[in-house]
Amino acid sequence: MRHIIPFLLLLLSAPASLAQKGFQVVPLGVKGGTMDGNLSAYMLAPAGSDAYVCLDAGTVSNGIVKAVAKGAFNGNAETVLKKNIKGYLISHPHLDHISGMIINSVDDTVKHVYAMAHCIDVMKAHYFNWQSWPNLANDGNAPALNKYRYQQLTEAVEMPVKDSEMWVQAFPLSHSKPYSSTAFLVRRGDEYALYFGDTGPDDVEQTNHMKRVWTTVAPLLKSGKLKGVFLEVSYPNAQPDRHLYGHLTPKWFMKEFEVLGGLAGKEHLRNLNVVVTHIKPAGNNEETIRKELGAANSLGLRLIFPEQGVKFELK
Repeated sequence: MRHIIPFLLLLLSAPASLAQKGFQVVPLGVKGGTMDGNLSAYMLAPAGSDAYVCLDAGTVSNGIVKAVAKGAFNGNAETVLKKNIKGYLISHPHLDHISGMIINSVDDTVKHVYAMAHCIDVMKAHYFNWQSWPNLANDGNAPALNKYRYQQLTEAVEMPVKDSEMWVQAFPLSHSKPYSSTAFLVRRGDEYALYFGDTGPDDVEQTNHMKRVWTTVAPLLKSGKLKGVFLEVSYPNAQPDRHLYGHLTPKWFMKEFEVLGGLAGKEHLRNLNVVVTHIKPAGNNEETIRKELGAANSLGLRLIFPEQGVKFELK
């Protein structure tokens, strides 16, 4: 009995999130452009934790308000912005992935902004520069107000996400040559979530960027440690390859998962959580893309179509 009591005390003193597996996600924005109140941004935290990182930040405040109204958080919108979001992971500097963070920066608290060098360079030169917006960052045009602190990510080098239980690795993607984007592999303990920013397929972009990411995560998929993948589908299959502009269609989406299946074994893809992101809402694109993905899903992926403000889990 005397051996059991210290163990129980240890469990009671541990963070609540350690007792739960997987990740929780609150989508602040899910659309691939044009809807300025619902653009790419996903709050991600270990299950049971209120310490989130925001994967891209096209929409922030509007998404938080929707999420609070739908019961995703216990606190109010101000608390979520200032306390629950511990940092931002920005895949690339297009406005539909960063404008929410910029606009909310004046009212935000001190945070770290994690990105690769190309993205940080654009933020310094074109956004936080006292011309487009006050320089609330720690570098760039003077005076630098030092509220947001740039944390440059190096390919495949893991870095802790400050004030959270999570770590992140970054991998470059091709978003219509010569423009770059980023994939983020987020770890908590021995569990992982993989988020792709905007990207075109390797065969169209003439790169091996996606295959390098798949090669990294294949062992995690085989061992059951990969809890979910966020991957974009911007256009229906009717979109010609020459007009993809660094994006995916359902056909290319499934071909990329075939590559992962070839590396890890297709049997390991069955019931893998895959969050479908960045659907462009023009016309009947959304309905068409859902149908095309469903018809092509011979791999048995668990496709998740996120809704703004509606919390879900990756287990």
